Amino acid sequence: MLNIRLQRTGKKGQAYFRVIVVEHTKKPKGEYLELLGSYDPHMKKFVVKKDKIDAWIAKGAQVTPTVNNLMVNYKIWDKPKMQSWKAKKKEVEKPKVEEKALKTEEAPKEEIKEEPAVEPVAEQAVPVIEAEVVA
Repeated sequence: MLNIRLQRTGKKGQAYFRVIVVEHTKKPKGEYLELLGSYDPHMKKFVVKKDKIDAWIAKGAQVTPTVNNLMVNYKIWDKPKMQSWKAKKKEVEKPKVEEKALKTEEAPKEEIKEEPAVEPVAEQAVPVIEAEVVA
């Protein structure tokens, strides 16, 4: 499957992106099939060849959510925005909170019960068996 995606270039702290067509299995900084435009986030400048993007989409290429949202923001096309990322769920903390809630609920329910006084029982005679050890 072909993707129309961003390829990061530029120095550390000075990001600059190319809009490229590439096979989805290729590395992000690897070779690409065609250069379709560029994006400079510092200057807020987004330049693409819309006719070439439409031609690649007609051939079956998929636009990544980030490129789609950039094209919508810069009014290159009127398609709806896509969700480009998902917030991570913190599943580890949920069970801990539930356990604490259960413990706090159980504590007040427990009542201290007075145990009935136990009368001392007279010691019963236990037969003692003595055995001699012969060495």
